[in-house]
Amino acid sequence: MPVGEQAVEIVERKGVGHPDYICDSAMDRVSVALSREYIKRFGEVLHHNIDKGLLVAGQVEKAFGGGRVLKPMELYVGDRATFSVGKTKIPVAEIAKATISDWFRENLRHVNPKRDIKIKVVLQPGSVELSDIFSRKGKVKGANDTSASVGYAPLTSTEKAVLEVERFINSPAFKLRFPETGEDVKVMGIRKGSELDITVACPLMSALIKSEKDYFKKKAEINSAITQYLSELPFKKITLNFNSLDIKGHGVSGVYLTLLGTSAEDADSGQVGRGNRVNGVISLNRPMGTEAAAGKNPVSHVGKIYTILAHRMANELYERIDGLKEVYVWLLSQIGSPINEPKQVYVRAIPGRKLDVRFLEKNVSLILGEMLSGIAAFTTELSMGEHPVC
Repeated sequence: MPVGEQAVEIVERKGVGHPDYICDSAMDRVSVALSREYIKRFGEVLHHNIDKGLLVAGQVEKAFGGGRVLKPMELYVGDRATFSVGKTKIPVAEIAKATISDWFRENLRHVNPKRDIKIKVVLQPGSVELSDIFSRKGKVKGANDTSASVGYAPLTSTEKAVLEVERFINSPAFKLRFPETGEDVKVMGIRKGSELDITVACPLMSALIKSEKDYFKKKAEINSAITQYLSELPFKKITLNFNSLDIKGHGVSGVYLTLLGTSAEDADSGQVGRGNRVNGVISLNRPMGTEAAAGKNPVSHVGKIYTILAHRMANELYERIDGLKEVYVWLLSQIGSPINEPKQVYVRAIPGRKLDVRFLEKNVSLILGEMLSGIAAFTTELSMGEHPVC
């Protein structure tokens, strides 16, 4: 039975300011920056994996009308990179720090990267065996890991709702209307039959909230705006729970305030791989791989390539073959084998009407073969950051 028709469905989305999202997005941005630098200098992407990021929460003091940073956040950038080729050195640490600082300026309005976060680059040169993959001949690289990934299509109405609610709250238009809202938006949705229950956590900026009374006034206005947005979604009934931990009469400690817009300021640390899947949601009814796609090498690491490709393959099959309700694609690599030659491709298709099995198998094989033959162009797109990972 397709997930959207099952009795219960649970979906989560971690927004732009969530510590796990920060790690995924910022580390992947570093990988893209390094890839571009390697291509500029040497004509190709060299060995690197920037997928071991850790964001350590800082400490702040919050008060109605303001607050101050007591201890800055710390972001550790870890794993492997190519620091030199012959006598040519690549300023890996400098590129990483500049890239991450730019990411914070672009995504978190109230974070000053020079003051509010310490960036610590702990990257090291890669191992001889894995680095050697990049010196071997061939149009495509060999897989640098034995790994399995899975993707699916289409998104259910619940998955779309959870994804779109976070994007709505973190949209420029919403921030212009409600500048009090921080970026650390987390959405959890549970559908029971045709009824959707949505829980939203979104901190309000302490500097823009004058008092507890002002907080609950702004909260009611924001709650109303989100409720109005949800009313347009295709569900029989929708229930919204907004900042459910709040309690009146406890002052600052009884409300969800933020100084910088992210809970990493003092409450929650973050790590690569704990955030959204590459299609933007964490869907508990779906099969999920264990690979963290963010920051992995875009031309050899199948943990990134196959994870994104599996979702694209599933979507392509769903779009091009009439009569399908749902499609899943599993890709398995074998270390050392060319990335365009998976050890196993497994497809599960749920038809919405009776389909000829031979017709289905023929078209699936043609479409997947077409996509695997174009994998070199796909990895180039990954190198340029054209496919989001969270």
